[in-house]
Amino acid sequence: MTEQTAPDARPADPATTPDAIPDAPAAARRGMPEKRVAIARAARTVFGREGYTRTSVDAIAAEAGVSKRTIYNHFADKEQLFRSVILEGATTVAATQAKIADRHLRKIVDLRTDLVDFGLERVDSLTTFAEHWALVRTIEAEALHIRPAVLEAWQDAGPRETHRVLTHWMAEFAERGLLVVPDPAEAARMLNLLTFLAVAQPTFYGALPMPAERIAEVVEHGVAAFLAVYGTPG
Repeated sequence: MTEQTAPDARPADPATTPDAIPDAPAAARRGMPEKRVAIARAARTVFGREGYTRTSVDAIAAEAGVSKRTIYNHFADKEQLFRSVILEGATTVAATQAKIADRHLRKIVDLRTDLVDFGLERVDSLTTFAEHWALVRTIEAEALHIRPAVLEAWQDAGPRETHRVLTHWMAEFAERGLLVVPDPAEAARMLNLLTFLAVAQPTFYGALPMPAERIAEVVEHGVAAFLAVYGTPG
C-alpha cells in the first residue's frame, strides 16, 4: 500500500499541461504556472533519485524552491504528484516513439535496414528522456508500494500505447505482404523484446552505459531473429 489513500485522480491532459515535460515547446510551456512547472520538474528529479516511498513532499519542495503549501495548492498529495509526472512522461515518450515509428516504417525501402534504424532511434530515447526512465526504474522497483490504479494509468499511457502503435504497424506490414504475421500483437511484443528491451533491461533503462557498437549489434541481431520468425519466404 502507498502512504496516501486519496481518491484516484484523473491525469492532467498533456495537451494543456506540457510544461512539466522538459522537451515541450517554449510556447506550450507558457500555458502553465511557473511554480507548477518547477514542482513537476523537481518531482521528476527527486522521485527518480530517491524512489517513491523514500521521497517526501518536503524534499520536493526544497528541490523546487517552493513551500509545501505551494505544492499542496497544485497537487492534493504525494501520490497525485507522482501520478501526474509519470503520466506526463509516459504520454510524451509514447508520442515520440509513435513519431519515430511513422518516420521509419511508413515508407519501407529495405525492411531489415528500416527496422534496425527504427530500433536504434527508439533506444536513443533512453538518453533523450533519461528522467522519465529513472521514474520507470522507480515504478518497477516499488510496484508493490504504488496503488494499482496508478500503475494501470501509467501502463495505459505509456507501455500499452506504444504496444498499440507497434501492433498497428505489424498488421500494416502483413497487409502489405512484408511480413507473415498471424498475430500482430504478438509480433509487436516480439519486436519490442528483441530490440528495445534487449538494450533497455540490461542497462536498467539507460542507467548503465552500453557501448554504441554493442547496442547496434544487439538491435541488428534482434531484427534478424524477428525476421527469421516473421519474414516472408524467399
